[in-house]
Amino acid sequence: MNKPLWIGIPTALIVLLLAGMWWYNEEPALFDPAERASAYASERGYQPVTGLATTSALINVVDEMLNKRGGYLSNDILPPWILLDNVPNWEFGVLTQSRDLARAMRNDFSRSQTQSAADVDLEQADPLLHYDAGRWLPPATEGRYRNAIKHLDAYLARLSDPAQPNAQFYARADNLADWLAIVEKRLGSLSQRLSASAGQRRFNTDLAGETEARQSTGVAQEVVVKTPWMEIDDVFYETRGTTWALIHFLKALEVDFADVLAKKNATASFRQIIRELEATQEPLRSPMVLNGSKFGALANHSLVMANYVARANAAIIDLRFLLSDG
Repeated sequence: MNKPLWIGIPTALIVLLLAGMWWYNEEPALFDPAERASAYASERGYQPVTGLATTSALINVVDEMLNKRGGYLSNDILPPWILLDNVPNWEFGVLTQSRDLARAMRNDFSRSQTQSAADVDLEQADPLLHYDAGRWLPPATEGRYRNAIKHLDAYLARLSDPAQPNAQFYARADNLADWLAIVEKRLGSLSQRLSASAGQRRFNTDLAGETEARQSTGVAQEVVVKTPWMEIDDVFYETRGTTWALIHFLKALEVDFADVLAKKNATASFRQIIRELEATQEPLRSPMVLNGSKFGALANHSLVMANYVARANAAIIDLRFLLSDG
């Protein structure tokens, strides 16, 4: 006896749902920021000025986040998009680095000193990128981020126009060191969270090094830190997004700060940081993020990622000292 047609409909829907989840669960590939900057400037008739590579990289990274396969997923509420969490966590990592760079451009790179006025377009782009990443009600999150891109492009247009000297990008060692200090904290936090996937007993070092230091409330001298099982892949993909964005920003900054890095004999150190971060983008050849014990039979992908992030972070700390020396 033939089965009614409606019995096969749920199965077909499940297959389509799984196919959609597989299709949209895709991270974009790396691109060359220098090539993108050159093409971006050629299309719009911009002059090759200091700051072009960095601003263009920020524009292209945010644009890639919004227009990758499946578009922007963090604020989607319908299946199959709402069932995906890897890419939204990747987007959050990208967005965090984009926000940090936009704020550094507003507060440091575009200003000659603390008393100088902030750039009008960067003042608009910065808060737009800080708009709620998960909001789905109007006004749409994607629209706010696209408006931020428009202001970044307007800043770049003025930056390349000799008739508008009020738009500037100052490639100074102290500006670069200040931004690297923010990156250092981001990577340090991610490294700790990744390492906690297997569970750790840690001593409380919050007030180490200063006998008169105080904190709001007391904490135990030794604590057990372990990332919840359901959050392990979230931290892993947030780190992938963070490092993906950082690779592009660092490559762009190497172009704009080439003279500064050469003077400090820091070009090789800068490139080594990029190389360490590029190792985090190797394909994950597993259907899921494995969380084996430290020296167990199964891999622990979080600990492998933590190794690359920690090495890059250590190199950034050394580079900051190098930039501030003389």
